Amino acid sequence: MSEKNREGKRTARERLAVEREKQKSAEKRRRGLIVGASVVCVLGLAAVIGVVAANSGGDDGESESAGPVVAPSGALGKDGTVIPVGDQEAKATLTVWEDFRCPACKSFEQVYSPTIHELTDAGQLKVEYHLVTLIDGALGGTGSRDSANAAACAQDAGKFTAYHDVLFRNQPPERDDTFADKDELIDLAGKVDGLDTPAFRTCVEDGTHNSWVAKSNEAFQKGGFSGTPTVLLDGKNIYQDSSLTPQRLKQMVEEANKG
Repeated sequence: MSEKNREGKRTARERLAVEREKQKSAEKRRRGLIVGASVVCVLGLAAVIGVVAANSGGDDGESESAGPVVAPSGALGKDGTVIPVGDQEAKATLTVWEDFRCPACKSFEQVYSPTIHELTDAGQLKVEYHLVTLIDGALGGTGSRDSANAAACAQDAGKFTAYHDVLFRNQPPERDDTFADKDELIDLAGKVDGLDTPAFRTCVEDGTHNSWVAKSNEAFQKGGFSGTPTVLLDGKNIYQDSSLTPQRLKQMVEEANKG
């Protein structure tokens, strides 16, 4: 083999070796970028969770919630913070902690409210609603509080369930504090027959039940719950179970009524 050919083969091997090293380096950088991106996503999520956790108990309208506690008509439970729905003689009790600004609460209602209405109408289930202001604390604003107050005003008029459903059907984006607009809350009352009355308007505009809402939110904090919605059936947290379905909820309630 001539010296020229040997030199050519050596040069080709060297070029191949250099190319392989380049590929290894590129692969190493690619893996580093993937790992780095994953860490940033995890840290970013942790930061968001930290901010929400740090602010979850706040209430931008706290000064407006410092008046006397006026519970809505028919409220039950400790400190009168429960709005009851359904036959109080029903054997099964569903306890629901909700925030009208909470998207997860809206999702829960969209999926489960037809079943809940069916069971309450049949006298098999009673529901205890607790209203909280988690999103006000996390994102600022007063929409959680003001909508909860309006729902309590609807309870005074005997129309809580219908207005509760209207609020969730018309829920604004989470960061949009539309429910802080009391005119909007009054306009939505027009979707419930007989609710838009002078008494209801005054109750909404004056924030009659603001302090009651604050007390309900305080009970949520003291309960050590992790978020909304929190849904308990006869004291057992059922919504955290990923296998729960409306049909399964119906079965559990029917079983409770047989017991």
